[in-house]
Amino acid sequence: MDKSDLLRYKNLLLSKRQELSTDKSLVDSISTAGELRGDPVDMATGKTDAATQIRLHQTNGKLFRAIEDALTRIRHEGFGTCEECGQPISKARLEAVPWTRWCRDCKERQDSQR
Repeated sequence: MDKSDLLRYKNLLLSKRQELSTDKSLVDSISTAGELRGDPVDMATGKTDAATQIRLHQTNGKLFRAIEDALTRIRHEGFGTCEECGQPISKARLEAVPWTRWCRDCKERQDSQR
């Protein structure tokens, strides 16, 4: 992979990381979604909304860590190589999921084993 590709992927990752780290609306929506006001249906909806927002926040945390790992791989020249088989990850896959650690075949094999 050449330096211009690495720089482009690094910029994609940095942009996504910035998007995740500045998303204050998620934290605000968790606190307001958990407010218990109104009738029992409103309160149940509030609890469900709060649980959903917490799950989204957890998912964003995992994504943030995956982005940090990908940036580390760029610094240590391991970016773009599948951690399972050692083969290069396709550019199409890296465009879609620049924080991926696995090529499409290895990821599909992992998913089918679950």
